Amino acid sequence: MNLSPASLNAVTQTNVAVAKDYCPRLLLVDDEPRLLSSLYELLRDRDYELVTATNGAEALAQLTRLKFDLILLDLRLPDMSGHEIMDFINAKGIEGDIIVMSGDVGIEAAIGALKRGAYDYLRKPYSREELLKTVENALQKRRLAIDNARIASQLENSEKMYRYLVDSSPDIIYTLNHEGRITFVNDRVQQLLGFSREELIGKHYSVLVHEEDLERARYAFNDRRADERASRNVELRLKSNIGSGIERTFSNTLMTISLNAIGMHVPEQDVKQREFFGTYGVARDITDRKRAEEVISYQAYHDILTDLPNRMLFKDRLGLAVIQAKRKLTELAVMFVDLDRFKLVNDTLGHVKGDELLQQVAQRLKDCLRRGDTLARQGGDEFTIVLPELRDRQDAKSIADKFLESLHRPFDLDGHEVHISASIGIAIYPGDGETIDELLRHADIAMYQVKALGKNGHSFYHNSMLDVSHQKIALEQSLRKALEFNELEMYYQPQIDMATGRIIGAEGLMRWNHPQRGLLSAGEFLPFAEENGLMLPISDWMLGALCRDMLLWNAAGGDAIRLSLNLSPQYLDRGDFFEKMRGALTRYGISPAQIEVEITENICIRNPQYAIEQLNKLCQLGVSVAIDDFGTGYSSLSYLHRFPIHTIKIDQSFVKEIHDEHGHYPVILAIISIARGLGLHLVAEGVETEVQARYLKANGCATMQGYLYHRPLSLANFIDVLNQQQSPSAPAGTRMLHAVPSGSSAAAMIAIQA
Repeated sequence: MNLSPASLNAVTQTNVAVAKDYCPRLLLVDDEPRLLSSLYELLRDRDYELVTATNGAEALAQLTRLKFDLILLDLRLPDMSGHEIMDFINAKGIEGDIIVMSGDVGIEAAIGALKRGAYDYLRKPYSREELLKTVENALQKRRLAIDNARIASQLENSEKMYRYLVDSSPDIIYTLNHEGRITFVNDRVQQLLGFSREELIGKHYSVLVHEEDLERARYAFNDRRADERASRNVELRLKSNIGSGIERTFSNTLMTISLNAIGMHVPEQDVKQREFFGTYGVARDITDRKRAEEVISYQAYHDILTDLPNRMLFKDRLGLAVIQAKRKLTELAVMFVDLDRFKLVNDTLGHVKGDELLQQVAQRLKDCLRRGDTLARQGGDEFTIVLPELRDRQDAKSIADKFLESLHRPFDLDGHEVHISASIGIAIYPGDGETIDELLRHADIAMYQVKALGKNGHSFYHNSMLDVSHQKIALEQSLRKALEFNELEMYYQPQIDMATGRIIGAEGLMRWNHPQRGLLSAGEFLPFAEENGLMLPISDWMLGALCRDMLLWNAAGGDAIRLSLNLSPQYLDRGDFFEKMRGALTRYGISPAQIEVEITENICIRNPQYAIEQLNKLCQLGVSVAIDDFGTGYSSLSYLHRFPIHTIKIDQSFVKEIHDEHGHYPVILAIISIARGLGLHLVAEGVETEVQARYLKANGCATMQGYLYHRPLSLANFIDVLNQQQSPSAPAGTRMLHAVPSGSSAAAMIAIQA
């Protein structure tokens, strides 16, 4: 029987457990209650498990149900004799020793019991000491038998384990005699090298070793050291006979092994000096490991997706190029390439298509380079290039132009035609820097300058760009302090119901009271917050500020007015957003029905399922959801069906196109039709003229916000407007307009009859 190591261990552990937890179980059989009770009391204080039977039927039932180590059996029972019970035990092969107890004085009863295998025969009446000694001797004999069986089983299992380990080892296990000839090798040698054990026994080890490794093998295989100094992990290549089909003919297939060898010596008894008589060794096939190491080494210096050099290898090559340029007194260029609109493609079509786009971009860029140039992927959608041995700056400009021209052609992603461009920054050695870090940093700064000027171009680094970069850093530092010094403030732009002219909602807009630059709009600082990880703490601040402000405007009679707040994608992606929203509303006592969360279409596209889960939780809380700037992104009607949307906001870029109230503006009409068909609330943003307002109202848009009605207001001014709206002097149907003259912070209220 061929057992696995797991099953062998299980058997051994079971035997040990049996020996350790051994508690003898005794069956006491006697039809005299007084004697049975006396026997029970005599044995109960011992570590025995006692079971009793008052007749033969009970005894047979217990023997059938349980296993007993010892049976104390009375021969005279009312329904059958003790001999019959012993015959039943022998017939059924039931284990357990039997001590017969009988009052018969005849020798036949004792002989009959002993013939049937009784351990001993006690004649009634017996002494207490005689009984206890007989019971203990019987149990001791049984314990010894169990121990012997366990030891025999362990020896057998140990031998099976040894055979299994040697025969099933994934390694080649071998022994050599003092001449280096193979005296033992396991079956693994045939699986790995194609040689049978019979072919190799008696052969010199050199028949297996590749010629170039013989010297190293001679050192390892002749190792006579038996302690920690014995050979460890010596790598050798062995010849293989697999696939040749010709006996004793080796193919060129070579196998690398890791060899552990240790000298074997005659034991020291009867000899004064240890005698070397051979080598024991284990040869492990590490061919796959060596190949894996080569792959890992390659991947450590290359980008897996594009197969381009990665940042580490690029810096090595740039460092060599700088050394060469310094020696030859030549120039070199470093380019930093960032793809424009890649994130939009990635979010829209998914990461798989985004990866395919990066692979195609990498190939196009490689096709534009000269021999000796290095293109690397820096990470994400960023690439870096080193152009050694420039004749002049025109060489770098020409290659940058080639890049832009190659990227101008559309990319085909499984039927999706995609257009992208790139922003390219260029730094020249030695004028723009003499170290690797300086050149990369200045090329990066030049690239961001291209981004700021509209993207899709290239620019050489200039020292003036560093000042702009420092300004950005200063802005970021100031923004971090803005939270600490309470420089942020919420402004509110009212939303007007065209039927009544009353304020029914307001959009919360963030402002920064900058100590030097004055009041900054959200567009002037939130992009920096997004880039520098400040969006989450700013959003936390906004949530608390909005709730505090709503307490004041509700007190001013604005409790029926809904607040719309813009939600950053980063904030929605954070797992605790819902809990923060619920906690803030509970803490300030704000009704969730007063809150409307505005999301952009890109939030829906980034991670649709997660966004649906988060927005559904908000809706269950009572918060409504609006899509902001509808129609400017990758609009999809499926999102309106799948997402819990209550409101669509027409983007101001569409509203600005309205110049004739009798004109035809199909995009706006389509959005209004979608909202009407789906039963969604509709809000038009950026309404600035009466013509726009009349056109929107005539075509079914009932709610508007824009400079025609109100500019964004501070909380104090917004509460003033609410108080004016609640004033009895304002006639019904009057539209309250709040205008802020250019260059002035003063506010004037104008009432126009609707």
